[in-house]
Amino acid sequence: MTDHVHLNLFTMASVEHVSPGSWTYPGDRSPEYTDTAYWTEVARTAERGGFEAVFFADVRGIYDVYGDDREAAIERAVQTPANDPQLVVPAMAAVTDELGFAVTRSTTYTHPYQLAREFSTLDHLTDGRIAINVVTSYLASAAENLGLDERMEKTERYDRADEFLDVCYALWEDSWTDDAVERDREAGRYTDPKQVTPIDHEGEHFSVPGPHGCEPSPQRTPVVYQAGSSDRGREFAAANAEAVFASQPTEEGVREYMTDVRSRAAAYGRDPDSLRFFIGVVPIVGETRELASAKHAEYARHVDVEATLALLSGFLDMDLSELDPDQKVEHIETDAIQGTMNAFTRSQPDREWTVREVAEFCGLGTTSPTIVGTPEHVADELAYWHEEVGVDGFNVKEVVRPDSLADFVDLVVPELRERGLVPPADADSPGDTLRERLLGEGSPRLRADHPARESSD
Repeated sequence: MTDHVHLNLFTMASVEHVSPGSWTYPGDRSPEYTDTAYWTEVARTAERGGFEAVFFADVRGIYDVYGDDREAAIERAVQTPANDPQLVVPAMAAVTDELGFAVTRSTTYTHPYQLAREFSTLDHLTDGRIAINVVTSYLASAAENLGLDERMEKTERYDRADEFLDVCYALWEDSWTDDAVERDREAGRYTDPKQVTPIDHEGEHFSVPGPHGCEPSPQRTPVVYQAGSSDRGREFAAANAEAVFASQPTEEGVREYMTDVRSRAAAYGRDPDSLRFFIGVVPIVGETRELASAKHAEYARHVDVEATLALLSGFLDMDLSELDPDQKVEHIETDAIQGTMNAFTRSQPDREWTVREVAEFCGLGTTSPTIVGTPEHVADELAYWHEEVGVDGFNVKEVVRPDSLADFVDLVVPELRERGLVPPADADSPGDTLRERLLGEGSPRLRADHPARESSD
């Protein structure tokens, strides 16, 4: 566990992310997601608040499980419409100095050579402040729109993801030596060709001779985020992730998840304490308890229940429109987001959730805990999760945009700084790159015990 908390803003380049209906709240600026000025303002605010990174969620496809059509998702802005978050990152980086950017990308619907090039470019343009959140995609509509007859089965998606990252690691870590680039003007030689080698990958899913087309970026490999919750997903996170998003909604579920993933990481020869675990939180803060409660009540009034059910239907791969509101949600193995299913079954095995209860619980921030109160109360709760439960940081989820972020930065962060949980604004940075600030180890490179480094050394 780190000595201070790490903060990510968890957002999406769309009208809605995980609080369906909040765009209807007076003053909410979510429809400005298409404007560069909106995102540069968000970046400046997040950096002012000591945030480590802006963490962009993303999906391919449209939520069409609810009611077996896409009408609700389109009409009610359920993560639709949405833009490519990757393209706004350079603009946000240009107005900040230390803020990092974690971009969600799927290994199922792209090619590793192309993705490696894109993220090397982003790492160069951000001076080493880029991370990739590796997902395997869960919407069947994404598979159809990208030319597949049906969604890949989960095991096959993870098998492909394993090989996908093997290719990327080889391109990022092995293809160019540290001194390959000479920039020798007199000799007219920019790069020593003997120091650039092909990777000659031949696998089940990919054939990539290489070499990489980009020179080494500040971090080489971007910081690797992951959030696998199924058994296969946990194994993937243990082998690859440096930062892990634990999406369980209860303390018991988070503790079990962290213990399990750390144990699996140790089996790969990794230091389990080097992994950074984040949980999602939905802070609703006011100068007084009464103001915070009133704000929460007003936010809840704008929750769109049908939109929430449409979102959850996609998460669960289960058409909730077919179920009675008082029907119990039973555990099933799903090809979509297993963590969402686990949140309402395995994380609290003694509780039976109804469809209605799930929708009410998830209207603000889905499965993450909502913390309502004064800055002191919110700081108390975050301190408990950090100091007693052992999480390293928080993915702060918005309700109203960008007011939720501004409230947190202006009201909660000063309290966290006073307690030493967030470094002072003028504190010396532990390094120039996102990896150095996240891991605090003085190197922009993957740790020596990461499987990608061990295989390349």
